Amino acid sequence: MSLNPLLRNNELEIIEFLLDEKLPDGKDYTGHYAINVAKVLEIIRMPQVTAMPGTQDPSIMGTFNLRGKVLPLLNLAAWLGKDMRRGPSDKVLVTEFSGVRTAFLVSSVASIHRLAWDRIEPPNRYVQAFSRDSITGILRIKERVLFILDMEKIMASLDKSLDMSTMQPEAPVEMPEHVRLLLADDSSSLRKIVKSFLEKSGYQVTTASNGREAWEYLSNLAQSQSGQKVDSHEINQLVDLVISDIEMPEMDGHALTSKIRENPALKKLPVVLFSSLITDALRAKGIKVGADHQVNKPDLAGLDKIVKEIIDEKIHSRHQ
Repeated sequence: MSLNPLLRNNELEIIEFLLDEKLPDGKDYTGHYAINVAKVLEIIRMPQVTAMPGTQDPSIMGTFNLRGKVLPLLNLAAWLGKDMRRGPSDKVLVTEFSGVRTAFLVSSVASIHRLAWDRIEPPNRYVQAFSRDSITGILRIKERVLFILDMEKIMASLDKSLDMSTMQPEAPVEMPEHVRLLLADDSSSLRKIVKSFLEKSGYQVTTASNGREAWEYLSNLAQSQSGQKVDSHEINQLVDLVISDIEMPEMDGHALTSKIRENPALKKLPVVLFSSLITDALRAKGIKVGADHQVNKPDLAGLDKIVKEIIDEKIHSRHQ
């Protein structure tokens, strides 16, 4: 399954899939969920699975062979704490993100939807509470409510090499002046982790929960209190660099980058895209909208290195 080259800025395609649940009272319930098409390689029938001895997490069903590659299979409903009603029509989503391939068992696949990111609503606290804080967006389609899952968080809970909360920066570098970063990410848990990591590296970090919130923050900086426009030099004294996820409700990272580049006061502001979706196609799109660098999650060390290089160059140019 390839990325649709016709997608415009702030658009995405999602796959709607279903989880048939068996409630504690014995009744049936069908939950509607979604995943970005760009993360899905293919959809297959339930394969023959080999158990993994010593696995303690009940959501890990085992592994299977797909054309010579051994992939882990995760029961998505079980990870969410739900009792999935198994059936002959069960499907498996084979995915790739953060450079890792894995597969997720679901009940069925409904359809593909193409839409603008501004139709995606951020989840409220109640939604997060019943989903192990793993929902990054909500989409309402007619009478249905679709929950967009934070697949990166789910995988990080099972594969410690993807868990950014365990990563530590190198010793902070002494900066001759304060360095201010703006971080935009829709995942509250990842936002806290990345913010903490960057602060340990010696930076001041302001956060935004999506691209629209980040854009409003930057737009306000681009206007003085008297309503006069602020020039690009003054903006660079207020914020040194923007780090943005790509997938975010209301406004994605590509649209945010494009708006920054189109604004005379902000166009020289460095932008680094930090996402699990730095595929060849999306890397090309990131370059097209004007991103200075693109780093694959969960490579916090790589992000730290790029930020240091950009800041060193800016500080050097200021003092020439």
